[in-house]
Order: sequence, then structure tokens, then C-alpha cells
Amino acid sequence: MLTRRHFLRTASIAGAAIATADLSFARYAPEKGRFAISLAEWSLHKALFKKEITNLDFPRLAKQEFGVTGLEYVNQFFKDKAGDTAYLSDLKSRAEGFGLKNVLIMIDGEGMLGAPDAAARGKAVENHKPWIDAAKFLGCHAIRVNAASQGEYAEQQKLAADGLRRVGEYGASQGIHVIVENHGGLSSNGEWLAGVMTLVGMPGVGTLPDFGNFRVSREVEYDRYKGVTELMPFAKGVSAKSHDFDAQGNETHTDYKKMLDIVIASKYRGFIGIEYEGTTLGEHEGIKATRALLERHLQGYL
Repeated sequence: MLTRRHFLRTASIAGAAIATADLSFARYAPEKGRFAISLAEWSLHKALFKKEITNLDFPRLAKQEFGVTGLEYVNQFFKDKAGDTAYLSDLKSRAEGFGLKNVLIMIDGEGMLGAPDAAARGKAVENHKPWIDAAKFLGCHAIRVNAASQGEYAEQQKLAADGLRRVGEYGASQGIHVIVENHGGLSSNGEWLAGVMTLVGMPGVGTLPDFGNFRVSREVEYDRYKGVTELMPFAKGVSAKSHDFDAQGNETHTDYKKMLDIVIASKYRGFIGIEYEGTTLGEHEGIKATRALLERHLQGYL
């Protein structure tokens, strides 16, 4: 384990091809086509929690079993490794060995970026910085964060924008985007989250629209098509959430054609991540079914 200063110096050398503060599209665009398919590690969370596989197995499975070209990691599956250069070097080598692109790291459990208490909000900001360092080391373009807060609608927007702006400033200094997923609470209200993005007003801070995470509360579910439409102008990633499929291979909760038409109509170009969360199909089968659905509706764009 190395000091933070030594880690940053090592990361800079290992990621020499990535220019500091380079937030340009070219860094994370697919090599060909408008879109490319990545895999969110959460799609394999059951196997990971059961320890049937580890985070280090993720690149091999993504390539050999599912044929994707990008990887979206989840921090809780290597929670204590943000500053472990030996571990990150191994992970990066495995991804590169399979010809895969490290796209982003999804960050959970590092504090509420919109916390009403200033000290708690500041601690959450600091907790996210090592993951920005890790993302840079791995060659990712972004970390995905949450915009959780408490209080009234407008107050939550201001608090979340403050935390995101501060994380975004550090991200910009390292050439890493900070992107927010609709992920429960008011963040699952597309209008609210789009408003937060406007308040932040930074090119390196954007959204990761998720097709399925639009439940604001137990009683309230936001219109998913309206929400994705509102979030796509800020998108620096797309999460193709899936749960169940009918006999024709269509997702039963989301009209994928309608949703992907919204993505196509936007200016977004980049990775679209498979995120399977269903229970009827096994994880491998669900991932493959989601990929087949994406390929069906993205013909000519991949």
C-alpha cells in the first residue's frame, strides 16, 4: 500500500496516455460506431456476493461470456482497493489483456454528497476523491455517484449541487467525469436531477440515465421515458436496466425501442451499459437477453 502522493505519481505514469484535465469526448468514445455495449458489474452481483467470482474475474467473464467491449465496475466489490496500486494494476492488465475498455466505477457507500450538515457533506466529497484517483489509474473516463440529500425540493437541489460541484472540481483536475445516476429519492425525478445539473453548470459533471430507476418513493414512480428525455442532454453514459423478458425477448417493464429512440435522438455517443437485475432468468441468461435486445434496436449504430 502506498501513500496518496506516491499513488498519484504512479497513476500519472501508468496513465500517461490520459491527459490531466482532458474531459474531451475522444477519451471515452467507442472506437467504431456511435454506440458500444458495456457491462455493469452489478449484473453479476449475486455471484459476487456469494463469492462464486471476484472482481478480478469480471474482465474475463465480460469478454468470454458476454462479448462486450466496456467494463463498468462497482466499488463495493473492491471496496478496500481504491489506493492499492498492485491490485489496480492487476485489474487494469486483465481488462487490457481481453481488449476491453474500462469505462467507469460506480460509487456507493461513501456518504451523502447532498447532506444538509456541512461537515458530513465535506466528508462525503473527500471520500469520493480516492475513487477518482482509482478511475484515472484504470483508464476510466468517469465515476458514477449519487445525488442523495434531505429536505425540501429546492433545498435538496442546492445541497446536491454543492457536493457534486466540489467532487467535479477534483474530477476535472484529474480528467475524470463525475456522473449522477437516477438512483432513488428525488434523484429519480428527472426534472429535479436535470435542475441539479443546471445548478452545477460544469462540463465534467453529467448524468447516467438509468432506464429503470425512477421510483421516487414507495408511492411515487416518475415516468421513465420523460425522465430519460430530461437527463439525456447531460448524459455521459447510459444504463440499460432490465428485469424480465417475454417470449419474444422484449423487456416487460421498459419499451426498449421507445427508450433507445430517445437515446438515439439525443446527441449522446458512447457506451450503453447492460444492467440486469431480474430474478426469473439467471444472471448470465439475463445479461445475454439484454444484449440481444440492445443489438436488435441499435442496428446500424453499433
